[in-house]
Amino acid sequence: MTRSSFLRPGVLALGLFAVLTPIAAQADEAILAGGCFWSMETDLDRVPGVTQTVSGYTGGHLKNPTYQDVVTETTGHYEAVKVTYDPTKITYDQLLQAYWHSIDPTDAGGQFCDRGDSYRTAVFAIGSGQMKAAEASKAAVQKELGQTVATAVLPAAEFYPAEDYHQDYARKNPGHYKRYRIGCGRDAAVKAVWGAKAQAELTAKLD
Repeated sequence: MTRSSFLRPGVLALGLFAVLTPIAAQADEAILAGGCFWSMETDLDRVPGVTQTVSGYTGGHLKNPTYQDVVTETTGHYEAVKVTYDPTKITYDQLLQAYWHSIDPTDAGGQFCDRGDSYRTAVFAIGSGQMKAAEASKAAVQKELGQTVATAVLPAAEFYPAEDYHQDYARKNPGHYKRYRIGCGRDAAVKAVWGAKAQAELTAKLD
């Protein structure tokens, strides 16, 4: 059961880009790929200190890719989320912890039911400071899990916002998204890796 099967008829015909909302006066950015960007966006939106998320494509060779381009698995793009956060409320290292606990970092072929290169996990570091922090964070995760972490740490590449219908997908289509998320087995799989540290478990306590 893949995410593509959950897209409603006609939705692929839309080609609108997201209208970005104002961001906090003091803000930093991060780019994180964790499989389906619907789910990454949903998980990271609930992290205290995160002020904005935008789903998009990055890391490939085609300029201005569309969803239809990326799902062919020929463009090299990852589905990713650009995260804007308030550094006075959450550090980059803390954001990475929320990210790790939202994915299965040992899976090299995608995430959960979504398979293929576009669903691989990666941290796209913006600058040398993020690169150093991300590499150290990855090493710590690998030591904690006692397994090889497949998540790549890469220099940030150009980020292309995804089509408007992908933005805030869970909020706009709650029933549809819930069926997808349950059918894909994301939460159960993440909990199997992280137990009580799974991000969905932690943020549920905030509701």
